[in-house]
Amino acid sequence: MKVPFLDLVAQNRGLRDEILEAWGRILDTARYVSGAEVAAFEEEFSEACGLGHCVAVSTGTDALMLGLRALGVGPGDRVVLPANTFIATAEAVSNVGAEPLLVDCDPVTRNIDVAAAASALSHPGVVGAIPVHLYGQPADMDPLLSAAEAAGVWVMEDAAQAHLARYKDRPAGSLGMLAGFSFYPGKNLGAPGEGGAVTTGDADLAGLVRMLRDHGQCAKYESRVVGYNARMMELVAAVLRIKLRHLRAWVEERRRLAALYIERLADVDGVETPFEPEWAWSVYHLFVVHTAQRDRVMRRLEEVGIGVGLHYPIPIHLQEAYRHLGHSVGDFPNAEANASNGMSLPMFPEMTEAQVDYVCSEMEAAVSGGAA
Repeated sequence: MKVPFLDLVAQNRGLRDEILEAWGRILDTARYVSGAEVAAFEEEFSEACGLGHCVAVSTGTDALMLGLRALGVGPGDRVVLPANTFIATAEAVSNVGAEPLLVDCDPVTRNIDVAAAASALSHPGVVGAIPVHLYGQPADMDPLLSAAEAAGVWVMEDAAQAHLARYKDRPAGSLGMLAGFSFYPGKNLGAPGEGGAVTTGDADLAGLVRMLRDHGQCAKYESRVVGYNARMMELVAAVLRIKLRHLRAWVEERRRLAALYIERLADVDGVETPFEPEWAWSVYHLFVVHTAQRDRVMRRLEEVGIGVGLHYPIPIHLQEAYRHLGHSVGDFPNAEANASNGMSLPMFPEMTEAQVDYVCSEMEAAVSGGAA
């Protein structure tokens, strides 16, 4: 049996006619950027996030960067964020001229260590924090929000993997001052290409992000601030609108598949499955397991036709691009353990129970040292 890590073709197959019809309407109007489809998507996605404002942009990285610009972050500022995240979180901070201040992750949830982050908020130059809702599970936000309020700094969510995730029954993307989402094709809500969005309950911040994404313009040819070209294409927004109508059902199926994985792997010695705290409602963008035999197990699964992934094998503090921060091996041991032992198993809504069974059976054989 072949089990792909992700099957976007299967998802798109069922939506093909609807997508092509929407694209045909766009071709007929020849309005390709920031038109009616983008405006409608912004309204629909802001409602899904329980907020009044959504600004669609070109990528998830741009969403974070424009959010930081809107908050006034720049040279001399420092922003607290976890060492175990995709590099885009740190890049956004660097690209506005600020410096990432890294902290470790919790050893169980793998999300940001809230106590470490709260302590770091008092360091010189710190203006805010970016917790990451890693793998689709919200970070523990309330203690961090309380610490940030006491320190007089902001919190911005990196919700790139957390579409429709909930924290204490509040939607991801509605918890901080603002949030950045990604619609990269492999995300739970994936675009036919790149896409991102900033969500916020603050009308002024939303207005500033709207200007920043469009060359700083408040009106045609009137630039109030120095901005970027970070607009979303109509073709992308049209597909996101179609997929958004299916997202709740897809997430429920991801949660069902995750429960099957957890049940079937519960008695496999040497394999740790994800832990979901009672205050979290994960959307399982990724299903990450941990084993000390990670590399050998990965090879075995690949040999028998099972797609696997690594998210993420090199933490931020050990990346060449961030050598200047002065960190070394051992500085963030939980992040390093996550990078060394974590592996992502196949997870997509079209996956079958038989495929889950096959992955779990081969996982058990690999961990026990059985021959392929």
